[in-house]
Amino acid sequence: MSAVTLTPRALYEEVAEQLRQRIFSRELEPGSWIDELKIAEEFGISRTPLREALKVLAAEGLVTMKVRRGAYVTEVSERDLADVYHLLALLESDAAGVAAERATPEQIAELKALHAELEAAARPGRVDREHFFAVNERFHMRLLAIADNRWRDQLVADLRKVMKLNRHNSLLKAGRIAESLAEHRALMAAIEARDPQAAVARMQAHFRSGLEAAA
Repeated sequence: MSAVTLTPRALYEEVAEQLRQRIFSRELEPGSWIDELKIAEEFGISRTPLREALKVLAAEGLVTMKVRRGAYVTEVSERDLADVYHLLALLESDAAGVAAERATPEQIAELKALHAELEAAARPGRVDREHFFAVNERFHMRLLAIADNRWRDQLVADLRKVMKLNRHNSLLKAGRIAESLAEHRALMAAIEARDPQAAVARMQAHFRSGLEAAA
């Protein structure tokens, strides 16, 4: 295995990001044990920054530390998933309502452009699930940025990291991408109509459907 090149930022942060991406890509599967010696050797680092990185991931909910057994990639239960989606629905629907009320024409145009990119990623016969997921996340995070509440943004960012542990299940459900697109269209229509109540309702419905697909 080739050596991993680390950037100059705080070592433990870069290690955390490397491991985070391995978890999201399923290179490190949910429930799997994280071999600290092997990873430290691969990265060419001591176990101290690795353990600091694991603490970061544990705080995010991506890693579970077990006494005398080490670190494991978190397994998300049905209850965990339901709780995460419930909170995301509350937070992001609130943001959708704010965006419908306050977004500038330029900001609405940005959301429309991201939605168009989603539509392109889901063209019949040429569906790119990974690209669709990435653009979908950009859309949601841009909407949050428009609503402009940094505390809500931080909560959502942490919850979405846990949601990513289960993302493939929701994407692989037959017809889910088409359903998600239809939900986004309805949400965009509410935002463009400057209808906060409808935007809240559309976002809540979007997360209800997402949970059904992910479960």
